[in-house]
Amino acid sequence: MDHDEKTLIEKSQKGDVESFEILITSYQKTAFNIAYRMLGNFEDANDITQEAFIKVYKSIDKFKGESSFTTWLYAIVNNICLDFLRKKKKIKIISIDKSQGNENYQREIPDETNTPEVLFEKKEVRRTVQDAINQLKDEHRTIIILRDIQGFSYEEIAEILDISTGTVKSRISRARRSLKVIIGNGLKVTTGEEG
Repeated sequence: MDHDEKTLIEKSQKGDVESFEILITSYQKTAFNIAYRMLGNFEDANDITQEAFIKVYKSIDKFKGESSFTTWLYAIVNNICLDFLRKKKKIKIISIDKSQGNENYQREIPDETNTPEVLFEKKEVRRTVQDAINQLKDEHRTIIILRDIQGFSYEEIAEILDISTGTVKSRISRARRSLKVIIGNGLKVTTGEEG
């Protein structure tokens, strides 16, 4: 944690709203992306991200610096998403490239200038992967999003989920196997590869 972040946390803990807003600015995009990948819905992800930031603000005085602020914040986002999913149970699955109203989703795969066919193919692959992720069990969905989509290390995931790195690795392995089965069962195209 750099000195500026530490100062912003200390000021936020004393109720300084402006410092808190500066503090969370760099985390908003990743927090939203985690929520969006977990929930598959733009409005829900927006609401959950806001709810998470409110919870972070209300409980920042409890942050003791035993883990990184990033880890602590993303753990809160993850837990609120899981609570939401448990309450909702029926998850609405939408494409990650769909736009609603005037809002377009942030793409995580670079949109390079390609032929329309290549762009269409990439879009279909992303849609297939997102639909498959939405079919995973909550714990598998979480682990895939944190590791393979957001790029967190095993150690960071262990901290966020409050589990051992060994458990992280085994869950990632099981989640990837489940994802492969879901995608394999859903695709009608043969790739020529076995396994």
